[in-house]
Parts: sequence; structure tokens; C-alpha cells
Amino acid sequence: METVTDLTLREIGRSIEKTLGQKIEISETTNISRDLQIDSLALMNVVMELEDVFDLSIPLDRLAVVETAGDLSSLIKELRTKG
Repeated sequence: METVTDLTLREIGRSIEKTLGQKIEISETTNISRDLQIDSLALMNVVMELEDVFDLSIPLDRLAVVETAGDLSSLIKELRTKG
């Protein structure tokens, strides 16, 4: 059985693939900027995609501390439970 975090990671991966236009593999420890070579503009595109998928708003100040796909997944999970 998959956990919410696993499903969230899968959606993060799909959003990154859509933004980059290439197949990628991510895990909780994947560093978004270093491992995936995502710049701030591409990250904003990923975030907008995820906001649509999960029907939530990700505050920019909270995004500033996100380094890994696991960090982003945890943030999304937290925002979903608050909503």
C-alpha cells in the first residue's frame, strides 16, 4: 500500500518531468536544484503545476527552505492537512 508521501512524490516527479520535458527518477533525498538541475524559474513552473494538482497554494516563504523532493512532499502533505 502506498502512503500519501509516495503518491505525492510521484506527482512531484510527474510535474518535474512535464517542466523539464524529460524522464526523471526521484526519491525523497533527491536534491531539486543540484541533482535535477532545476533553476528558480523551472521550480516555479513545477510549483504552479503542483498547486493545480493538489488544489492548494504553496507560500513562497515556505518554499525557500525546500531542498529535496522529500522536503517538498512533506510541505505539500502539511498544507493538505491544514486545508
